[in-house]
Amino acid sequence: MTRAGTRSASSNGRVWVVPEALRETLAAKYGPVYSGEAADRRIRALRTFGACGDRVVGRALALEHPPLIGIVDYKSRRDEPVAPDAYRPLGRQRTLRVANPPGQLTEALRSAVRELVDAGGGLLEVDGEEDLGALALVESLPVGATVIYGIPGEGVSFVLVDDVAKARVRDLIAQMELRRVGNGD
Repeated sequence: MTRAGTRSASSNGRVWVVPEALRETLAAKYGPVYSGEAADRRIRALRTFGACGDRVVGRALALEHPPLIGIVDYKSRRDEPVAPDAYRPLGRQRTLRVANPPGQLTEALRSAVRELVDAGGGLLEVDGEEDLGALALVESLPVGATVIYGIPGEGVSFVLVDDVAKARVRDLIAQMELRRVGNGD
């Protein structure tokens, strides 16, 4: 198994911080949401897809239909934890680890997603919060792929990666506050 060490936000020097005014926009649903058997059927029918969130990555693996890339932080808003062993089939391919604080999208996370796409997939473990990883998946996966992520209490959102979705992600990231982080200076 290929493994890489944790990359901190400062190792790549840039971080995009979600301003308060953008939180509601980011919480909007960007694709249809399905739950239960309807979600399972749709997951099984996907070809190339990335999954963001412990529950959806775990569900895809339980259905024996792994995503190209799974992004997890080993936390869930539900009381039912997902055992780290559940991710082993995806992690065997390749595992990267990055630090990504809540409410932020680090260059380290974005770079790790691009690296996993280029390497043919794997598991991205996030120290902090993985929620904004869905943006990095839309940004980096090829047109025609799908990104799935959980909507707490509702189900799984399915976002088709196309030119419109990629442009929307670029626009959302451009609305975030870009900060440069020192390299231990």
